[in-house]
Amino acid sequence: MAALGTAELLAAYRDGQLSPVEVMQAVLAQAQAREGQLHALCAVDADAALAAARDSEARWRAGTARALDGVPVTLKENIAVPGAAYRLGTAATPPGAVADFEAPPAARLREAGAIAWARTTMPDYGMLSSGLSSLYPEPARNPWNPALTPGGSSAGAAAAAAAGYGPLHLGTDIGGSIRLPAGWCGLVGLKPSHGRVPIKPGYAGRVAGPLTRTVADAALMLAVLAQPDARDPTQLPPGRVMPRALDLRGLRLGLLLDAGWGAAVEPEVAAAITAAAQAFERAGAVVEPLAPFATREMADGIDRFWRMRSWLDISALPPAQRERVLLYILDWVAPAAGYDGATVFQGYSQMQALREAANAAMDAAHPLDFVLSPVAPMPAFPAHQASALHDPRRPFEHIAFTLPANMSEQPALAINAGYTAAGLPIGLQIVGRRFDDAGVLALGAAWEQMRPAPRPWPV
Repeated sequence: MAALGTAELLAAYRDGQLSPVEVMQAVLAQAQAREGQLHALCAVDADAALAAARDSEARWRAGTARALDGVPVTLKENIAVPGAAYRLGTAATPPGAVADFEAPPAARLREAGAIAWARTTMPDYGMLSSGLSSLYPEPARNPWNPALTPGGSSAGAAAAAAAGYGPLHLGTDIGGSIRLPAGWCGLVGLKPSHGRVPIKPGYAGRVAGPLTRTVADAALMLAVLAQPDARDPTQLPPGRVMPRALDLRGLRLGLLLDAGWGAAVEPEVAAAITAAAQAFERAGAVVEPLAPFATREMADGIDRFWRMRSWLDISALPPAQRERVLLYILDWVAPAAGYDGATVFQGYSQMQALREAANAAMDAAHPLDFVLSPVAPMPAFPAHQASALHDPRRPFEHIAFTLPANMSEQPALAINAGYTAAGLPIGLQIVGRRFDDAGVLALGAAWEQMRPAPRPWPV
């Protein structure tokens, strides 16, 4: 029951075959069975969840059910809910810190009747691609192999999704924090076009989006999340987000296997992504190699800008709180203390340089409809590492394929492409043109139909 998809649950509620109360009880039981190993959740309110499920059950009986009524959903810990703990994954935030506002994604899900029953773990300030955190005793673990990370920063959300803690999970992404854990956990993870899902607090490249087990679930969740909210000045006007019918014949797909910087793509990953491209080609799409468009200068500049941004936040903390920040993060931000204004400005300017390069890559001599690439160059790494290299001097070697879409504001979907010989998921990234969220979901749905049957979920 806990592993059913959103459409299946809604149909079962509508027909009276299942009750939201029964489903919520099953999800709570699944989480209780796995949490001792996975550490995906930082807060659970079972009583409130069951009360919400009873209210949902009453609405279904009265014929007043809403779009996602009674569907369980988890919220990443940095999604503000009034009165809920709001510590941003770091022990540097005082224990009593709570949110005093409701973030737009949380509000939209609540209004649609979804039951936000738990909050999911994340690394300090969301600045790692793992679940390592100074706040939680243990990092989040990957259900496919609990010795490994699920990825991050939406670490707990991905672990919960893969382990069957219900169908819907909300993450955030500023450089790959939805897509990396989706790829490493065999999930669907959507980084929407910037502004498609209003968010607060906002930041350049930062979005909220779904982590689910199917494209259909991601699309249903996005349809609810993509509602206007004037608190986000970057919000897009309402537009089509549900997948459209897609004829693969004649589609132009770019295949990007060299990001231009970062870690080299491992052979098993390259083979899986190439096989996916060949399957699209057999279905009638035109696939052509895409030359690298990002540079080391772009990556290092953005890294320096992010270091300064985080150093300003951390250095403003009282010394006793500052010392509680994860040591890796402190080592990462330390060089920013010596940056001058020119260094920071030049770093900031690389965000625009990458934005222009990523969008231009789709409009070369032969314009592309979509770009295929790995989500990450390697499979999941050990859970106690902060990053693939675990080196704060080279923190972002694994995000070379995901970072461009954040800066360019393009929609990008992560979806399972296969498995390594050791049974670890490999993620395929589908990047679309700006605003074409429906298109990347449609191409992802087409891939779901074409690919070999996925392995059973590690529930």
